Amino acid sequence: MEKINNNSLKNILKNNLDTTIWKWYIEKINFIILQDSSSKELYLTYSLCASKINRTFPVFTKKTEKKLKDYLKTKKANLLELSRIYLLAKVLKKNRAFFVNKIKNLIQIADTEELETFLKFLILLPNAKDFNLNAVDALRTNITSVFDAITLNNPYPSIYFNEQQWSQMYLKAAFMERDLSRILNIEKRANKELARIISDYAHERWAASRKIDPEIWRPVTSFLNEILLKDMNKLFNSKNTLENKAAALCCFYSKNPIAIAKLNDHPNLKTKIKNGQLTWRNFKN
Repeated sequence: MEKINNNSLKNILKNNLDTTIWKWYIEKINFIILQDSSSKELYLTYSLCASKINRTFPVFTKKTEKKLKDYLKTKKANLLELSRIYLLAKVLKKNRAFFVNKIKNLIQIADTEELETFLKFLILLPNAKDFNLNAVDALRTNITSVFDAITLNNPYPSIYFNEQQWSQMYLKAAFMERDLSRILNIEKRANKELARIISDYAHERWAASRKIDPEIWRPVTSFLNEILLKDMNKLFNSKNTLENKAAALCCFYSKNPIAIAKLNDHPNLKTKIKNGQLTWRNFKN
């Protein structure tokens, strides 16, 4: 997504904004980057966009890059959000050395809506890795919409978070009861330590007679040691059919002979997986 041409965002905005608003917007950007390199004007314009630009969804043309269009539709991007992220992308492209710290400061004082925009579309900024600490810091929030902005349907964490950061995000998403199916690249970022922590977390929840989202087990697939295999037994023996399905999927894709043997005791589930009727995408249906 970082490879998206800034002109693509620019054209979406130009095609959707009122001529007068577009003129105001471009003049502000030009003033910031060409005349003043002003952090004050950057902060002011980022905030003023809310009173100038509405929150309607953009209309795309055939010339809009498909990859960008698909991402913006997935994130339900509106014109206000696009105006803010294009502003940041434009100033960074012009003078990264000057603006990168100014944008970090901006995000520190941003209101909730402004912060959500930054996190949702962070991947579109040039050198998005520069803002890794801002993204990680967002994981500490108890504001669901802010947490979702960086966590759900967002490629940034899987690309830029280290193992500990990604695992922290995944576990907190489970704890906050977010939709784990909307976290991208789970198998790619799965790791042995996360598998252990998931097992420990499950044991704590079971001991307290508390429910667990069966989808939480998805990253343990490649790490089915003795303890996790016992966890699979518990899931298979559960009266919760979703837990049965989760165990079946973990065992099927594990390539662990002991796990495969356990799955063979549940031929109906195995057949559904082999036929594509049961996947992590549809197992809650």
